[in-house]
Amino acid sequence: MSRGAAVLPHYFSRSLVDVLPSAVSALGVDGWDNPLGLPDAPSYVVFLIDGLGWNLLRNHNDEAPYLNSLAVGRDPITCGVPSTTATSLTSLGTGLAPGAHGVVGFTSRIPGTDRLLDALRWDRSVDPRQWQPHDTVFVRARKDGVTATTVSKRSFEGSGLTEASQRGATVVGADTADERIAGAVASAAGSLSLTYVYDGELDATGHHLGSSSWAWSQQLAMADTFAARLRESLPGECALVVTADHGMVDVAAEDRVDVDDEPELLGGVVVFGGEARFRHLYCVAGAVDDVAARWRERLGAGAWVVTRDEAVGEGWFGSVDAAVRPRLGDVIVASRPDVAVVSSSRFPHEAQLVGLHGSLTADEMLVPLLVDTNSR
Repeated sequence: MSRGAAVLPHYFSRSLVDVLPSAVSALGVDGWDNPLGLPDAPSYVVFLIDGLGWNLLRNHNDEAPYLNSLAVGRDPITCGVPSTTATSLTSLGTGLAPGAHGVVGFTSRIPGTDRLLDALRWDRSVDPRQWQPHDTVFVRARKDGVTATTVSKRSFEGSGLTEASQRGATVVGADTADERIAGAVASAAGSLSLTYVYDGELDATGHHLGSSSWAWSQQLAMADTFAARLRESLPGECALVVTADHGMVDVAAEDRVDVDDEPELLGGVVVFGGEARFRHLYCVAGAVDDVAARWRERLGAGAWVVTRDEAVGEGWFGSVDAAVRPRLGDVIVASRPDVAVVSSSRFPHEAQLVGLHGSLTADEMLVPLLVDTNSR
């Protein structure tokens, strides 16, 4: 689906939602669909590189020769909407679209309040098992006899986002590259195993220095080397999948709209949420049309400005559960290339970031699906 130059998600056909269920099916477990057509294997390792969009990967062949060799002849998949880490990791881990799992952005309104849930840092007053009540792929796979493991930083264990997106898996804490490889190799040693490995360094570098920076290119080279080492270390019969949660765009300071400098934009808005490339605007009763019109006039071709009903109707979030609907902005502002909407006072750290993501551009929405069965 497309909205102008927008890329909308291909839920349950060719998206991040489909990766883990397809892998479980490829393990030979009955009752699971494999829309991605992953090859049969006795064990699967899924390695997610945070922030590695398809276009970024294909534009950096020299820095990532191994990953680009796997990309030849393949097509990308989409992440979900918004194209942001918390939403994507929960879509990956649950096999559900955001409208069902309910993690609908970096920040979203806690219904019945004027507070925002920061889905990366979470909120102690919000139970992640109530916010995201569905069984994860890991829970469901374990019921079918699959050994399910996640390998990532020790600090992530027990966090709200981890509970929402990965509960049910055995957690292996791994803060270094060697620890991640060792954890993955150990968990993949047995048959009927599914292992998820996460690396967030590329995304962090892009946020702070930009995806066009020398540092980002060097971090990509390190991720490529790690992926190649991981493949070499895994059992020969194990299949490796490399994917990502979103891409990234760099937005210059002069292309940022700071609502602190234009307070009229917040007329009728009671809660300003989302993130710089994908804003959730929560409005007072009866103000939705006026707010949408004001933002459309201000941003023009710089953003897709839609109401909640329009976004839901176009399938941005998949089928939306009743409990999830009020977490979505009454008005949603999805930036086109080179535009960001910030608030220096409300989100000062975000306003300083160079690389951003969250919107519907191809640079943000398209992510790799790379498969190495060690049979090439």
